[in-house]
Amino acid sequence: MTNPDIVIIGSGIGGATIASGLAGSGASILMLERGELLPATPHTRDTRAIFVDGHYRPKEMWREAGGAAFNPGNYYYVGGNSKFYGAVLIRYRKEDFSEMEHYGGVSPAWPFSYEEFEPWYSRAEQLFRVRGALGEDPTEPFHSIPYAFGPVPDEPPIARARAELKGLGLHPASLPLGVDIDAWLRDGKTGWDAFPNTGTGKVDAQTGPLVTALADRNIRLETGAHVEYLEASSDATTIAAVHYRQDGRLKKVTPKLVILSAGAVNSAAILLRSPSPNGNGLANRSDQVGRNFMNHNSSAMLAIDPRRRNTSVYQKTLMLNDYYLSDSKGGRPLGNVQLLGKIDGHILRANVKLAPKFALDFMAGHAVDWYLMCEDLPDPESRIMVDGKDIVMQWRRSNMQSLDGLTRVMRENFRACGYPIVLSRPFDKRTPSHQCGTVKMGDDPATSPLDPFCRSFDHKNLFVVDAGFLPNSAAVNPALSIAAQALRVADHIRKSELVL
Repeated sequence: MTNPDIVIIGSGIGGATIASGLAGSGASILMLERGELLPATPHTRDTRAIFVDGHYRPKEMWREAGGAAFNPGNYYYVGGNSKFYGAVLIRYRKEDFSEMEHYGGVSPAWPFSYEEFEPWYSRAEQLFRVRGALGEDPTEPFHSIPYAFGPVPDEPPIARARAELKGLGLHPASLPLGVDIDAWLRDGKTGWDAFPNTGTGKVDAQTGPLVTALADRNIRLETGAHVEYLEASSDATTIAAVHYRQDGRLKKVTPKLVILSAGAVNSAAILLRSPSPNGNGLANRSDQVGRNFMNHNSSAMLAIDPRRRNTSVYQKTLMLNDYYLSDSKGGRPLGNVQLLGKIDGHILRANVKLAPKFALDFMAGHAVDWYLMCEDLPDPESRIMVDGKDIVMQWRRSNMQSLDGLTRVMRENFRACGYPIVLSRPFDKRTPSHQCGTVKMGDDPATSPLDPFCRSFDHKNLFVVDAGFLPNSAAVNPALSIAAQALRVADHIRKSELVL
């Protein structure tokens, strides 16, 4: 496969899903993944190794604008960041596809409606074998196909928490999850949230769509293949070649079609590093590549009752969207609340360095652990830049009033449920797990690098299919929306006969 029809860069949610959508098309496809297969070792269920020692964290450093370096929570394995994700596969709400007023400004509309996108959500849910329940959440948009599997069951302490929230008149609902809980627990009695997946219990990009894709003999995966830059044709209307480094050697491949799915940060960095006549990278006539970086404003919240132990193993089965579309008092949206995977003393130790271990163990054993997530709004000055080989992040947070409001109201709710101690702590830039928005899609090439099918306005054989295309971050996990758009784009490529 010296010169394949299609090169897909990255094997995360976007890359693996679009590959599965192109399987059976007859096109020869080469997937380039900079990482390797995630090995099964004793570290995979060791909370100290994962959360304290940072066994799986990348070796690279990024920089803040201004110079301070930090080690990002970005993972490079076959399957990308999804190997560590919480497997929450939730749809954007219908309202997220239209302009929405927030305390921090306006969340922009998508270039098409929820109704147009809905069938692709359904297909993505089937592909990732999502487990869920309809009829529990009043913000749930229309589903044309019900979930194929019932929800992952609540453990007794979580069933109690669900009942307590219902007792306040709220609407706790089952999280839609790509998890076969029996298969997961056979490999170890832990949660899956932020744990590496080396078995089949969690349906991630590798164990889901990539398996489907690689069953096609015309699709091949190369690992350890780090793409450095793209080369444009002499007239700059197409991508002529992909240059990547593998085993210390610089290699070149010349496909008919290039699909960039390296993640919102790295896809932008590849485009910005690529040679161009004006020096500002490829696909960047709009000067928007790298801009509008978004990463959810989020906090961890521990609801603690010293009188009651939380004996949950995995915990993460519940969400609350009562404050998603408004603050329930006629005000603007706040965000989504969902459970974290069950924490322990080692996980707390990663964030609280000086407390004695017995105190952390007691706190973790008596806490129900929650994740509060609010929308980060796009800002052209919130951006990813490159300085040589270095990635530079200038994240300008927005809409923090929503996170403050959600924190206040949930602290009141948990105290009303009988938890006398409620602690919260925001996540910082070291965890860009919901990165999005850096190569956004839209209708106007003057303001967006990509059209509504994620095709570059500048280069007719380039698509960018990862969280970078998202015009807004909403306040839910982005994985299902990326997968649904990847299936939609694959269908468009097949129908357009771009390479067939």
